[in-house]
Order: sequence, then structure tokens, then C-alpha cells
Amino acid sequence: MTVRWGATKGPWVTCALIASCCLVFLIGPVSGLNPVYGSGEQLLAAQTEYFRHWGVVPDELFSGSPRAALTPLTALFVHGNWLHLLGNMLFLYVFGTMTEERLGRAEFALFYLAGGYLALIAYAAAHADSPQTLVGASGSISGVLGAFLCLFPKARVTTLLPFLLFLPLRLPAWIVLVFWFAVQWVAAHRQMDGPGVAYLAHLVGFSLGFLYAWGRFRHAARVRAPATATEGDSQP
Repeated sequence: MTVRWGATKGPWVTCALIASCCLVFLIGPVSGLNPVYGSGEQLLAAQTEYFRHWGVVPDELFSGSPRAALTPLTALFVHGNWLHLLGNMLFLYVFGTMTEERLGRAEFALFYLAGGYLALIAYAAAHADSPQTLVGASGSISGVLGAFLCLFPKARVTTLLPFLLFLPLRLPAWIVLVFWFAVQWVAAHRQMDGPGVAYLAHLVGFSLGFLYAWGRFRHAARVRAPATATEGDSQP
């Protein structure tokens, strides 16, 4: 996987976010690598408590508790399993580097956290009676995808499509990301039995990211993307 971001000094915020998510995952009970949490039923109990403490629980979020109000931030650094973590971090690295370069480090960090927070709030509000815990950086990363689409629609993205036997294809970012958004939209409308994969958070985050980038740079000249990116088929 390669991403070229030109004359920037490096995507330090993107790398720091990836490192933070990986570190939190490795030292927590979900990775299964920390012996402090034991094994078997003890480990499963620790994982359940871990998710409830640091994740968003919709039916508790609007209770007025200060701790609950912070969970849409802490949940951004917690992931449910190895595939969840690696898929999200792949998308963040591929699309975060150029977005960070365009926004700047401080603005990108605030954009990432605010977008994820609002996406999780929106999802929780739509499932306000649900006791199911929500974790993951999907809302924030979806916001990065939306901003990337607005800023670099013609950037070439090499993607592996499972329905084409993972044949690598180089496509403009707007094709890849519009297709991704459409898949999330269909999945969200088919999700009639309550929370599962947070498709609504993906849609909200993506929309917020796109609108923010459009509003931020609507008077600027269209950015010409100098990058080539490679991504897999995992979804944030």
C-alpha cells in the first residue's frame, strides 16, 4: 500500500491516531494478549465490562451522566476485534494522510474527533432505547472519507473488489467513495431489527465530512490530487 502526499512533513496526526487505537486494543481485553484479564469466561466478562465502560450505550447516553457524555469520544479508540481494528486503520491511513495535509494537523485532529462524536450521537439518538454498546472509529473515518471525496475526487485509488475475485482496479476516488456510500445507505435501510453494524453512523460521518470540506474550501481552487492510494475491501 502506498500513499504519496507531496511536500508535507508527514501525516503525524493520522499516524498518532492509528498508533493510539492499536495501543488501546493491544492493552485491553479484546486482543486476548493481555494476561491481566485472564481467559475463558473471565476474559469474556472483562470484555463485556470494557465495552460498556468505554463504549456508547444509547439508553444511557442521554441520562445526564458526565461519564456517559464522554463515551462518544472514548468509543472512537475502542474496537471489537482484530478485523474491526485493521479495517478501520487501513481506511484511516489511506484517506487520512492527504486529508490531514489539506486541513492541517490541528484542524484535522479536531475534525476527526468532532465528526466521530457527532456520528455516534446521531446513531445513539436513532436507537435511544437500545442497550447494545457501540464502539469503533467508523464515524470519524467515514467523515475523513467524505472530506476526501470533496477535496480529491479525481485521486486514483487502487481497490480490491471481492465480487471481482479481489482483482486490483485503479479508479477515481469519487467512484470508490460514492459506491461505498451507496452500500452503506442500502445496508442502513435494510437494518430494521435495531443496532448491529453502525451504518447510520457511517452515513452521518460521511455527510458531515463532505459538508465540512465543501464549506471550508468552497471558495478555494479545486485541489489537484498528487496521490496514488491502495485500499482493501474492509469497511469502517
